[in-house]
Amino acid sequence: MKQNDNPPETARPATPLQGVRVLDMGQYIAGPGAAMVLGELGASVVKIEPLTGDQARHIGRYGESMLRSYSRGKQSIALDLKSEAGREVAWRLIADSDVVIQNLRPGAAEALGLGAQAVRSRHPRVVYLSITGFGEHGPSRERPGYDVAAQAESGLMAVTGEPDGLPQKVGVPIIDAAAAHLGVQAVLAALYGREKTGVGETLHTSLLEVALHLQATTWCDYLGGAPEPTRIGAGQPNNAPAAEVVPTRDGHIVLSAYADAHWVRFCHAMGREALATDARFRTNALRVQNREALRAVLRECLSDLSSEECVALLGRHQIVAGAVRSYRQVLDSPDLHASGMLVDAVAADGSHYRALALPYRLGDAPRAAPPAAPACGADTDAVLAACGYGAADIAVLRRAGAVG
Repeated sequence: MKQNDNPPETARPATPLQGVRVLDMGQYIAGPGAAMVLGELGASVVKIEPLTGDQARHIGRYGESMLRSYSRGKQSIALDLKSEAGREVAWRLIADSDVVIQNLRPGAAEALGLGAQAVRSRHPRVVYLSITGFGEHGPSRERPGYDVAAQAESGLMAVTGEPDGLPQKVGVPIIDAAAAHLGVQAVLAALYGREKTGVGETLHTSLLEVALHLQATTWCDYLGGAPEPTRIGAGQPNNAPAAEVVPTRDGHIVLSAYADAHWVRFCHAMGREALATDARFRTNALRVQNREALRAVLRECLSDLSSEECVALLGRHQIVAGAVRSYRQVLDSPDLHASGMLVDAVAADGSHYRALALPYRLGDAPRAAPPAAPACGADTDAVLAACGYGAADIAVLRRAGAVG
């Protein structure tokens, strides 16, 4: 091959983690989500569930949606990890795994003898990821932690909402989802490192750390001497117009044109060139200082147009704007359909449900239809057989209540 030649895109595998085996001992979103991403990148994933199932199976429709989103493409084995026989099955699975992921309540994996230290002392090649609520070392390490607690204690809720209203959480469990993807980032780095050293790694992250990380710019501003951030509703504290929510004839748009050159373009697009040299709006600092007058101008300029007309007009002038859409409107969006993000997750019986794919592509490989999330314990016998258990052994385990 010549030095400048590159293999064609189609020569790159669509499943780069083929051959990697993942053991998912997680619940809800963060742990199972990390395992799901690895699975969609080609890894084989076995999900250990309690005999009664992942806790998400017991919290109604939204819990079922968690499973459909974050447990698709896995095999499910139901184990009683409090029994010696159940733990022995788990150890066989660990011995055959490259990655172990857990986000159980604090200390639960260790109490079962399946914590990172125990696992990696017996199997040093394993990459072991633990996701906790508040970290491994601080005074809150034993507290249970959900997404909303991390939003609260990281400062995120303190800067979200209207200035005269209550602190607000983000409308979706964004910290859980981000923890899954950042956990995968750490796992991939550890797997890459293992290729060089032959040794795995113990990885820790927490919902609190992830929530802080997602606010890096605001935190760096504060650490650099800026005033305490507060809730201001729409807009950004140091820029204007930035993330401004503006009413239109049929809804709302959000727009940002805080760079001076962008503001000049906005004024030109609106046919209001005089605003560019208005003493209240000439610079970003002045626009921040005169934010309420600026918002009145934005309403004057845009309120007679539809949201789609605003987005089209501003887009032609290279100004960032977006229509505030409902889920139904997003589902009808040509951009969503062009992205290929909507996929069908297909069950063995041919039934299927719609889900969202990973938000990136590998080369030109099409997004494949992922297998649907399994029922609790749906693959127990198959997983046990793959671990070397015969039919008689499986019957004994089932009679003892070690498997479901």
